[in-house]
Amino acid sequence: MAQVLEFKLPDLGEGLTEAEIVRWLVEVGDVVAVDQPVVEVETAKAMVEVPCPYGGVVTARFGEEGTELPVGSPLLTVAVGAPPSGEESEGSGNVLVGYGTGAPPARRRRVRPTAGATTPPGAHTPTRPAHHPAADNHPGAPAHEPRPARDHIAAAVRADGPVPVISPLVRRLARENGLDLRTLVGSGPDGLILRSDVEHALRSAGTPVRQPETPLTPEPTPVAPAPATAGTRIPLRGIRGTVADKLSRSRREIPDATCWVDADATELLHARRAMNATGGPKISLLALLARICTAALARYPELNSTVDTEAREIVRLDHIHLGFAAQTERGLVVPVVRDAHTRDAESLSAEFARLTEAARTGTLTPAELTGGTFTLNNYGVFGVDGSTPIINHPEAAMLGVGRIVPKPWVYEGELAVRQVVQLSLTFDHRVCDGGTAGGFLRHVADCVEQPAVLLRSL
Repeated sequence: MAQVLEFKLPDLGEGLTEAEIVRWLVEVGDVVAVDQPVVEVETAKAMVEVPCPYGGVVTARFGEEGTELPVGSPLLTVAVGAPPSGEESEGSGNVLVGYGTGAPPARRRRVRPTAGATTPPGAHTPTRPAHHPAADNHPGAPAHEPRPARDHIAAAVRADGPVPVISPLVRRLARENGLDLRTLVGSGPDGLILRSDVEHALRSAGTPVRQPETPLTPEPTPVAPAPATAGTRIPLRGIRGTVADKLSRSRREIPDATCWVDADATELLHARRAMNATGGPKISLLALLARICTAALARYPELNSTVDTEAREIVRLDHIHLGFAAQTERGLVVPVVRDAHTRDAESLSAEFARLTEAARTGTLTPAELTGGTFTLNNYGVFGVDGSTPIINHPEAAMLGVGRIVPKPWVYEGELAVRQVVQLSLTFDHRVCDGGTAGGFLRHVADCVEQPAVLLRSL
């Protein structure tokens, strides 16, 4: 016995409510195995391959590449039934969507559609080259394939399974004309009953076809065309849409303030060169700045906190999960270094490098993009000196670092050319006053100017 099952876009966790189809991994007519990835989607957090919990023949796909679907909407339908001889059927084991125990991967097999089959609305059927009879007698030609699995499944569906109808309009048309759909054999893939099958059956029986009185989908209300404007419209969705929503919420909810200071980074650059001259993995400047941040947050824990607006409480956090802004082709992302306060400069360098590469390739997981408690933003890589960072909600502060450039500076009572950087701190004024924020920023600047100050907190 077989049945046509509908696979819906599953809940991908982290509170995600929608995803955009990036690339289909199967075609209509493919035989898929349990837990085989069938589509690649982009959420507001990351790129994810979605596995199908059913094994069988793909009968329809819903949504073209680039389409945004809400969680719970149909992705595809699969004709599932007793497999042909020699094949096994096992339960799903995918933990992403919670479908149970493990199942070994199976080889993907393409099944040719039956003669006269048509594709249901919204589905996509791949183009196949024509068969040349002469190839059957070629010495190297393979033997004829056994009868396709989809013929086996379609027969079982017609005999005992549920009515193979996808379109609600077809069901309604049959119901309003008193036609039992179980008496029909559909002309679509795997015996799917199409609207033309219902209308043909009614005409053959001499029954006048009565179309549904009202459409399933109400006609849209005419809207006056908006005045034509020049320019390109870019949808705010995916990562870009999430960033827009988060920044807007930050501006609405957080009473932020910014303070900044110029610091002489000459000695910090000398210290980094000395570290890297000893051999071993290279230490990045971002890692040194991160180590300075964790030391400053240990001294000023008010800035490693969040505000519970419903309880009207400030929640001071025990762990420092340090986010850092990374610009990618897909937009701005903020990967998070977990437990940054427990890492040394070498470990921080390695983790920054790993997360940055994952951000560029679009392989960051949702867990690597959430849970930050403080953000370090090195916008100096864009060649700018200063900025007023927007806090990464629901955090309480962000440290911005501008470019390091030679500037005139009074050093030990004399004018000299030194490597100067501007440091900006944007903070939530609800968690602390300016004295605390200024103390944090001054401590960071002191460590930048005299790295030996950092040794006191190690």
